[in-house]
Amino acid sequence: MNLPSPQVLLEHFGVFVSAITGVLAARGKKFDLFGVLVLALVTAFGGGTTRDVLVGDFPVVWLRGPALLINATLAALLTFYIARFHKLPHRALMVADAFALAFFTMLGTQKGVVLHFSPPVAVLLGVVTGVAGGIARDVLTGEVPMVFRPEIHLYATASLCGAVLYVVLPGVGAGDSLATLAGAGLVLALRLAAIYWKLSLPLFEAR
Repeated sequence: MNLPSPQVLLEHFGVFVSAITGVLAARGKKFDLFGVLVLALVTAFGGGTTRDVLVGDFPVVWLRGPALLINATLAALLTFYIARFHKLPHRALMVADAFALAFFTMLGTQKGVVLHFSPPVAVLLGVVTGVAGGIARDVLTGEVPMVFRPEIHLYATASLCGAVLYVVLPGVGAGDSLATLAGAGLVLALRLAAIYWKLSLPLFEAR
C-alpha cells in the first residue's frame, strides 16, 4: 500500500484546519449552513488557488480530485454542529488559524522551490499561500483582514520568517522534511507567542 506523501498530508491538514477557521469566523454573522460551507471552502482553498494561478499550475490543486473538497466539507460540517452546542474559546479561531498559516506557508514555499523559482519568489509564494485564504474569509465576513490588524500580532511576519527558514536550511545540509518541520514550527511558535504576549510590529503613525 502506497502511503500519502508528506506534501499531500500537509495539504490535507491545512485544508482541514482552514475550513474550521472559516466556520469559526462565521459566528455571530447569522450565516445559514450553506453560507458557512461557502466561507469554509473559500478559506480552505483561497491560498492554494491563488498560488496555483500565480504560477500557472492548472487545474488548481483542489480540482484534481474529490479528496480535498470532501475533507474541507466534512471539517466544516463537524465544526458547524459542534459550535452550535458548545461555546468554543474566544482564541480558538486565532489558534486554529495559526496552524493553517504554518501548514500553508510551507506548502507554498515548497511549490516555489520545486518549480525552481528564486528563493525570494518561493518565500513570497509561501506567504501568499498562507494568508490569501484568511484575507478572502475576512472580506466575505465584512472584517478587516487579520493580516492588516495590529491586534492580531505577527501574522504575515510569522509566515515570512518560516518561509525564509525553509529556503535557507537546505543550504546548510538540512533535508526537506527537517526544513518543513523547522519552518512550520517557527511560524507556529512566532504566531502563538505573539498571541500570548501580544507582540506586534511598530505601527505607521504620523507624528
